Amino acid sequence: MSSLPLFSTVLASSSDPGSPLAQALVILFEPSTTLYTHLLPQLAQHLPSANVAAYNDLIDASLHVISLWDDVLKAEFIAGHPRIGEMQNLSHLSSKEQAAVATPPEVLVRLKYLNAYYEYRYPGLRYITFVNGRSRAMIKEEMEDVLGLPHSLDAREEARDMSTVMVGGKEWRAELERAVQEVGRIAQSRLSTLGA
Repeated sequence: MSSLPLFSTVLASSSDPGSPLAQALVILFEPSTTLYTHLLPQLAQHLPSANVAAYNDLIDASLHVISLWDDVLKAEFIAGHPRIGEMQNLSHLSSKEQAAVATPPEVLVRLKYLNAYYEYRYPGLRYITFVNGRSRAMIKEEMEDVLGLPHSLDAREEARDMSTVMVGGKEWRAELERAVQEVGRIAQSRLSTLGA
């Protein structure tokens, strides 16, 4: 099981990818190139002037840094999280979060379709949600609602409106910001899971 480094070492660490700060960010937010190339160095620079006394504060400081990014960086950052229903290459915590209940194969097939449709509708984004112990079947229904699709276990249940949302437009940006906030909620939940 993943464990967070001692908090005092996180505050005193550098932006080195092997530092305690990097280790903590990977556990809380999932590893990604953007985490290492942007969040880690910017957060390391921001920490001395921030009021960070606990891991909750570290998450808030991280979200503040992320809020200053352009849309492309934010989208790259959320893409570090696995797709709903993915079964391979998951971190220990992602695997635990997504697999609270055994998932029927037809739900996994439907989720694969929903992920593809979501990514077509919102180019450059990935569907992110705070699972919070919900089954993949429940998340499937949430995704169908977001996409305006009927609840179905038929992977071929096609969307009537296969239009895409304009990248950078109001709807696209609202979905991007929602996803960033969900990443923050996931990180806060991980703190509880880890007893931090």
